[in-house]
Amino acid sequence: MQTQLAARIVDLREKVNMSQSELAKRLGIDKSSMNKIEKSTRKVSSEELDKIASIFDVSTDYLLGRSIPDRKHIEQETDLDKAIDASRSFDGKPISDHDREIVKKILRGYFN
Repeated sequence: MQTQLAARIVDLREKVNMSQSELAKRLGIDKSSMNKIEKSTRKVSSEELDKIASIFDVSTDYLLGRSIPDRKHIEQETDLDKAIDASRSFDGKPISDHDREIVKKILRGYFN
């Protein structure tokens, strides 16, 4: 049985078309640990919870079931991810996860 935390992580990940492997990589854990988190058979550390909230630009309160996200926010996040996925760095290589987060923060700030 999935907890609300696990269900919200899966929901957010799927809404932005992110694989379980990609989320695990961005969290610095292996795919098997990510799978256990999503099945509620492994606890999430406070550091991991904070990273997940940052990746999806939601509050830890939302992840823990204390608030509901704005649907417009999820759609904007999906659009940002699609735009970043379609872009390349100046040398033609894919954007690193670190640079992706920086670009997203800059664009969020600009559009807000």
